[in-house]
Amino acid sequence: MHTDSRHTGPAITLGRAGLAFAAAAALLATTGCSALPSGSAAAPAVTRTVTGTPTSPDTTTASSTPSSSSSSSSTTTTADGALAVGASNDRVRELQARLRQIGWYAGSISATFDEDTLSSVKAFQTKRELPVTGTVDATTWAKLVAMTKTPTHDEMYDILVAGPALMKDGSTGTQVRELQARLKQIAWWSGDVTSTYGPRTVDAVKGFQAKRSIPVTGEVDQRTWDRLAAMTHKPTQDELNNVAPKPVNGPISTAGLDSRCLTGRALCISKTTRKLVWVVDGKALLRMDVRFGSSANPTREGAFTVYWKSRDHVSTTYGSKMPFAMFFSGGEAVHYSSDFAARGYAGASHGCVNVRNYDGIKWLFDQVVVGDKVIVYW
Repeated sequence: MHTDSRHTGPAITLGRAGLAFAAAAALLATTGCSALPSGSAAAPAVTRTVTGTPTSPDTTTASSTPSSSSSSSSTTTTADGALAVGASNDRVRELQARLRQIGWYAGSISATFDEDTLSSVKAFQTKRELPVTGTVDATTWAKLVAMTKTPTHDEMYDILVAGPALMKDGSTGTQVRELQARLKQIAWWSGDVTSTYGPRTVDAVKGFQAKRSIPVTGEVDQRTWDRLAAMTHKPTQDELNNVAPKPVNGPISTAGLDSRCLTGRALCISKTTRKLVWVVDGKALLRMDVRFGSSANPTREGAFTVYWKSRDHVSTTYGSKMPFAMFFSGGEAVHYSSDFAARGYAGASHGCVNVRNYDGIKWLFDQVVVGDKVIVYW
């Protein structure tokens, strides 16, 4: 996890013929407008039964300051005792473990306040509208503690042991189908959903586990299932049976669309209706729900063009997947968001236009070409 990916440079509007490879290459290093991490929600639930809806989160145990039980080889603090870069002790272990619970820290629990920890703290402070110092003062600590539970010994020392397999290579049935459908919602599974747990399922589960610091076995234990269930919604019958939604479900009205969308080829995006409408020569072909950036990281409004497409894009800032990304202004893109699919409008992006209809944006990605208009308006 790194710092805020919002880009404040001027909007980029390029014609088809004017696109330069150098421009895309320069922006590649600064893409990362993925959904805000799950730090905006409670820590994932820990359940003991395999269901589509996790139980309530673990009880939060709060304290007003970092734990004082520190066996440190070195300690770097400010005058008021706040943790800062260079600290190395169990207080840092607890800090990293708590940040990990809510998705702001993805590294190993090292007990060392390094650059990754600094970036995670700054991102957490930005999201919570705290002074972005990178130093863990009493206010930052209290906010973090209120959102998390006291880490266990194993969490503090990065000790993870895989539990008994609920599903594994060779398993079959409806539960495997649900597993694959949930993995598909967050882009860890492609193609048709089946009832057979084979090598492709093993690879998908391993990828999901590795990304979330879960023991990488390729088997679904309770920890793996709980984390997946917390990030996804219960699959619909269409999702379970590979019934793709039709891009066009009867005539789509163009009433109320910005007039700039009604000529040529345009991604017409309204912040008022929270809809994206794909319009070609005045005819609306597709409409989908969209989500925007938060007040701290608003999606830019204006007339832009698609200057770069990246089918399997991964945020260089957050390491988050941004499938079917169509960039239109700096690091801002229209893309599929597994977070939007899982949490709906309870979350927000870092400025991108999130889409939760996987099959819809997959179809749209193949229709849109570099140079097509993107109109974002109220």
